[in-house]
Amino acid sequence: MPSPPPADVIEPHPTDEIETRAEFDRRLASGSLAGLTVQGLRLDEAPPDLRDVPVTGTLFVGCRFASREVGADLVRRGANVVPPFSGLPYPTQPAHLYTPDDLAAGFAEVGFAGMYDTRVYAHFRAHGGALPDVREALGQRLHDHGVDNALADATRAWLAAYGPQSVVGIMGGHAVPRGSVPYRMAAVLGWELARADRLVVTGGGPGVMEAANLGAYLAGRPAEELTAAIDLLATAPDFTDHDRYTAAALRVRERYAPPPVPQQRGADLGWARAGGLAIPTWLYGHEPANLFAGRIAKYFSNAIREDTILRLARGGIVFAPGRAGTVQEVFQAATKTFYGTDGASGAYVFLDRAFWTTELPVESLLRPLLAASPFGDLSATIHITDDVREAARVLTGG
Repeated sequence: MPSPPPADVIEPHPTDEIETRAEFDRRLASGSLAGLTVQGLRLDEAPPDLRDVPVTGTLFVGCRFASREVGADLVRRGANVVPPFSGLPYPTQPAHLYTPDDLAAGFAEVGFAGMYDTRVYAHFRAHGGALPDVREALGQRLHDHGVDNALADATRAWLAAYGPQSVVGIMGGHAVPRGSVPYRMAAVLGWELARADRLVVTGGGPGVMEAANLGAYLAGRPAEELTAAIDLLATAPDFTDHDRYTAAALRVRERYAPPPVPQQRGADLGWARAGGLAIPTWLYGHEPANLFAGRIAKYFSNAIREDTILRLARGGIVFAPGRAGTVQEVFQAATKTFYGTDGASGAYVFLDRAFWTTELPVESLLRPLLAASPFGDLSATIHITDDVREAARVLTGG
């Protein structure tokens, strides 16, 4: 029987990484960059003088220099330089998570086909998709490692303030139309959770996932405005109608921009309280971007993305009606809970009793499985309900 890995295997490790120009300039002023990792900086803008600075063991990843000679000189003096790959539409070492504006860039000028998210997906498909050539694979792996780092940075302050049990995952069908009953239920649940200081995490797709992030996006507004926003989105219900679907999302973002959120406990957590987190993948790039999350950790690797969602969601997971992908996530999560892979798990909340007990009766297999966990009977973590507010109470202890 597998045993849980040691805690130091699954916990993020602190590293001495430089991800902003301000931090780089501060460390440069100290007289040495030796042993540091410098990620994704534009060092060709207001170029720093690095000629006499110790750089032994320094790693420059995805940085741009004023000339090739600057990079060559750093290597001669003991640094390691992994330059950004030319010809890629995405950064090989992103220093920050994406925002909705990042993914939607270009839509206003040329529509869905020209926005950043779509252009990256087109490049992904043209270079082998899930089986890329070597050069593309290296670029994608560097990108995804940068997203890993950025995600750890973005969630660190939230976890320090509220703990791992404050992060709740919401899973469900991507094809659920805007305005439908399941869509509205997921949106209200996201709204309730965000107002109760829970970080809402979704897979970043359309349907239930968009609805949950939408609810979190409007958590600072009254319920009536959430309803009005859904009604506006429902004028473009089908995600396969890419341009209308995206245009409706951008209209809602403009009309219902969340009020400013003050810093919490000395950290900027406004993004978490204005949309939460989405973790999508370009493997499903045919689906339009979910533009209501506060921050977006978009990966090329779907396997990394799925494991990351489940690892973060220690405060419980909501499963709205969905098909094969959602059922896969149910049992992938159950495996982690059964073996205690990431530590204690929160509640498993299944929305729509008839769906989960009759149409896809996963409870009949899941409950005896969790009852047999080596850590004791965990079947009490399973909750099936038709009531969104009951689900919120289970997840928040309210």
